[in-house]
Amino acid sequence: LTDSIEVGPQNWTDHILEEFEKRRGYDPHPWLPALTGVVIRSTADTDRFLWDFRRTLSQLLAENHYGEIADDLHAHGMRYYGEALEYHRPSLGDDMEMRSKTDVPMGAMWTWAGSPGPDIDYLSDLRGAASIAHIYGQNLVGAESMTSRGPAWSFSPNNLKKVADLEFALGVNRFEIHESTHQPVPDMAPGLTLGPYGLWFNRNNTWAEEAKPWVTYLARCSYLLQQGHYFADVAYFYGEEGPLTAVFGWKPIEDAPDGYAFDFVNSDVILHKLAFKDGRLTTPGGTSYRILYLGGRSQRMTLPVLRKIHDLVEQGAIIVGNRPADSPSLADDETEFQRVADQLWGKKASTGQFMLRVGKGRVYAGESANQVLATLGTPRDFESSKPDPGARLMFVHRKLDDGDLYFVDNREDRAVDVDATFRVDGKAPELWDAATGTTQPASYKIAAGLTTVPLHLDPYGATFVVFRKQADAATRDLPQPQESVLPGLDEALNNDWAVSFQPHRGAPESATFARLTSWSESADAGVKYFSGTAAYSRAIQVPASAFAPGARLWLDLGDVENVAEVAVNGKSLGILWKTPFKLDVTDALVPGANQIVVRVTNLWVNRMIGDQQPWSLKKYAFADFLPYTADSPLLPSGLLGPVRLLSVAAPPAAH
Repeated sequence: LTDSIEVGPQNWTDHILEEFEKRRGYDPHPWLPALTGVVIRSTADTDRFLWDFRRTLSQLLAENHYGEIADDLHAHGMRYYGEALEYHRPSLGDDMEMRSKTDVPMGAMWTWAGSPGPDIDYLSDLRGAASIAHIYGQNLVGAESMTSRGPAWSFSPNNLKKVADLEFALGVNRFEIHESTHQPVPDMAPGLTLGPYGLWFNRNNTWAEEAKPWVTYLARCSYLLQQGHYFADVAYFYGEEGPLTAVFGWKPIEDAPDGYAFDFVNSDVILHKLAFKDGRLTTPGGTSYRILYLGGRSQRMTLPVLRKIHDLVEQGAIIVGNRPADSPSLADDETEFQRVADQLWGKKASTGQFMLRVGKGRVYAGESANQVLATLGTPRDFESSKPDPGARLMFVHRKLDDGDLYFVDNREDRAVDVDATFRVDGKAPELWDAATGTTQPASYKIAAGLTTVPLHLDPYGATFVVFRKQADAATRDLPQPQESVLPGLDEALNNDWAVSFQPHRGAPESATFARLTSWSESADAGVKYFSGTAAYSRAIQVPASAFAPGARLWLDLGDVENVAEVAVNGKSLGILWKTPFKLDVTDALVPGANQIVVRVTNLWVNRMIGDQQPWSLKKYAFADFLPYTADSPLLPSGLLGPVRLLSVAAPPAAH
C-alpha cells in the first residue's frame, strides 16, 4: 500500500527533455527559459508550454512511480493498494491517472467534530478512487478511513457511523482504518500513538471489547457494496487543468447531477477507455453511462480529447456541455481545434441553450445533466419526496445479476420519513439492515416504470433497499407496528440505579444514581473523571398485562454515552452502539420481578482531563502525548436516558 503522496512537486528527471519531445511532439529546448519566469513569444504561448511541461511531469509520475510499483508487485504475485494526492497538491499530477495503475484505488476520509462536516476535497478524492474502480474494473474501492486530527480519543462507533456511511455513499467498499498503533504494554492505556493523528483503533480503546457489532456493520455494508456492478448515468469530465482535489478542493461540485449517479472521467479515460455501444458510453470495467457531461475545468481541452469526443458523438453518444474555448497545449493546432469544435457546437452557436445533431449523436449546450436526461426520457435513478422533501439523502446503486441493490444514507442528524422512488420496475423491494443482519419486505407502489418505497431513517441512519423478487402486484401496503410506552415504569427505570465502576480507573467501587445524569456532573471526582465501563443494575416489576398476544417489548435507553451492553435476568441481549439505543427484550422478561443490567462504556477523554488536575497525585491514564489540559471540557458520559419500556403491537393484517 502506498499512502497519499506528500513529497512536494517533482520537476525534473534525467531524460525529461527526451520524454517531453516524445509526448508533446516538439523540441522543448527553446522554451526552457520559461521555467525561470521568462516570457517567450507571448504570455499565452508561454503558458501553453508550461502546461505541456507539467502534463509531462504528471504522466511520468503516474508511469514511473505508480506504474513501476504496480509492475514490480505484480511480478512478485502481489496486489497494489494506492492513494494519490488526497488534498491540495495540484502540481503533482492527475490523481485519477495515478490510481489507474493500482489494483485497489484508494482515497481518504477524515473524521470531523460537529459542523460543518468533512473537508470538501475528501469528497472528490473518494469519488475519484471509486470512479477508477468502476471504469477499470477493479470493483474494490479502498479508503484510508476515519482518520482524525482529534479531539483525541473522542470518537465512538455512534459518532463514527456518519463518517463511515458517507464513505459508503461515495463509493467505498473496503476500509483501511487509520490507525492501529502497536500497544506492547496493555496496562499502560490508552498507550502509544501517532501523536494527534489517527483513530486510536486498538485494544486499549475503552470500547475495544464492545467493537464487534460496529465492525460487523462495516463488514456487511462493504460486502453488499462489492456485489454486482456500479450503475451510473453520467460520465463527468472535469477537464485537464488540475487533479480532482484541486478542481474541487475548495468548493463542492456545484453542477453534479442530482438523483443520477456519476463517475469522474479524465482525459486518459476519454482517449483510451470510453467506447459507444447500444446507446451508452461503455468502459472496460462494465460501467456505462447515458451521457458525457463537460464540467469542472473542461472549458479548455486538448485537441486529441476533442477529436475523441467528436468520434463518440458521430457514433451516437450524447454530450452535454458548452463549447471549449481553446486548447491549453502548445502542441495543438488552434485552427484545427476550432474546426473540430465548429463541427460539434456549430460556427455561430457559442452561447445559450441549444442542441445540435452530429452524426448519430447529439450535443447539448447551456443545459444541466439533469435537464438533458429528463429530455431524453431518463427519470432520476433515485429521488425522495414527502413527507420530508428537505432531507439530505445520498445513494449508491449496484446492478445485480438478479436485480438491483441501493444503499440509502440519511445525512441529517434527525430521523426522516420519505417516499423514496427508484428507477426499478416489476420487483418487490426488501429492506436489509446491516446493523442487525435482518431483512424484511417493504411497502411499495409501482407506476410508470418506477417504484416508490416509504422509508423511515434514523438520525444518520442508512438502509439497503434490494429488488430481487418479482412483484405479484402493483402495490403492497404493509401496516406499521404501533409503539406505545408501558405506563407506571418511568420512576423505576430512571431513578435509583446502582452503579459499579471498573476498578483501577479512579472511581469508587460503587455508587447510587438517584436520577440518571452524566458522570461528568458528579460531585465525586472519581466519578466525574471516570473513563471505562460501569454497570447499572435495577430491579423492575413488569405487569402480566404487558405481555399481550402478538406484542413485543422493547427497552429504549434514550441517550447513551457511548456504548451499552444490556442483560435482562442474567441473559445478555447484545451491544447497542448507535442511535436509537433500543432492543427487543421480550424473550428475556417475565411477569413480575426482573433484573436489568446495563454496562455502559464511555471514552478516555474525561480520565485524561482528570489526570491533569493540579490536585491529582495519581495518573490513571498513560499516553505518549497530552491532548488535554485541566480546564478542557468534559464529555457527557454514562446512561442518560430517559429509559422506557415500549410495547410494540403487531399490526393488523397486510393488504
